[in-house]
Amino acid sequence: MTMKIAVTFANGDVFQHFRHTEQFKIYDIEDGKVVGTQIADTEGSGHGALAGMLSGLKVDALICGGIGGGAQTALAEAGIRLYGGVSGSADEAVERLLAGNLAFDPHVHCDHHGEGHQHTDGHSCGENKHGCAGKGGGCP
Repeated sequence: MTMKIAVTFANGDVFQHFRHTEQFKIYDIEDGKVVGTQIADTEGSGHGALAGMLSGLKVDALICGGIGGGAQTALAEAGIRLYGGVSGSADEAVERLLAGNLAFDPHVHCDHHGEGHQHTDGHSCGENKHGCAGKGGGCP
């Protein structure tokens, strides 16, 4: 089976804000193994255009950190399966997905679009790039 997995990407890690990602790392998968990768620049596209870009690249699944409801809808309409609320190494996240150890959560989201704000529970989204994934994918 062949498929393509995209990961919001910055400095080797899963970038934590889908709509602000500047790059995707695209993984070509055959028979459950990575057989090739490429970096795709987003060129500052908004979340609607990003879903279209991924669809144009024939991506089957997206791994990301925080993601808003509008982007989730656009991805769902494009038939792209979402694995949100993920942090850490992009390569390791893909390996976890291929091993069946990365949970599909259709409800992961980040309702806010401000940068660098503090939540009442002490975590912050934005400037530190931990985003909503730092709270298991969901922001209060």
